[in-house]
Amino acid sequence: MIYGATNNPLRSLIEEIRALAALGFDYLELCLDPPYCSPEVLRTQMVEIRSALNNEGLKLPVVHLPTFVWLADIYSSIREASLDEIFKALDVAVEFGAKKAVLHPGYLTGLMSFALDMGRYYAASSLSMILERSADLGIMLCLENMFPRAGHMYRPEEFAEVLSKNPGLMMTLDLGHANIRAPKDQALNFVKVAQGRIGHVHIGDNNGQEDEHLPVGAGKANLVAGLEAVKASGYDGTITLEIFSADRDYLSISLKKVKEIWKNI
Repeated sequence: MIYGATNNPLRSLIEEIRALAALGFDYLELCLDPPYCSPEVLRTQMVEIRSALNNEGLKLPVVHLPTFVWLADIYSSIREASLDEIFKALDVAVEFGAKKAVLHPGYLTGLMSFALDMGRYYAASSLSMILERSADLGIMLCLENMFPRAGHMYRPEEFAEVLSKNPGLMMTLDLGHANIRAPKDQALNFVKVAQGRIGHVHIGDNNGQEDEHLPVGAGKANLVAGLEAVKASGYDGTITLEIFSADRDYLSISLKKVKEIWKNI
């Protein structure tokens, strides 16, 4: 198992690389969001970024594709612009040598919350195009489970369906998301329906209502049970800690806790 953390795209990536390496992480999950980590900005710093990664001994096996795009929007122009941002992010991921890409499904919010079938159709169409592009580039696409406010893709049965329809797709199991307004065994059910197709794992704690990204142990998510199910499934890959506390001592503490949990389960 190797352990990583996400960068804050509101900060310089070079500084983030140094900070995360100093905390003892094996790799960076590169969040490809503006203002500092859009593909356009990163390309102007490619040499410096690669040098920083090498100097700090930090790998970059995973990217997180743009979060704040609208892949299921009712406006075709907005969907097309969102797909363009995803495709640009995939291209720069290849340049960095990443092998996995995390994708949020299109959100069914706003007007789409009143036209769910239409929204699901647009989300599925966007996913199909992104999966095809990622396969052409040799990148494993890992769709992330969400939470009720996203409008869909927060229930295990939804993932069972989308995985069956897309043989090349893998899953990012977010154990924090599986705790939000959900049954206590939700994470275990996600592991079951994935049937060996977990390609990546996210960890963050919360109190069961919102996606708070708290330090491990500061919320109510049963992360031990979730990790136990993941390990029992045979998964032994990348685990990214998504702990967004301003004080990164909590991120370091969370890393130690997760390593200890994994060792002892």
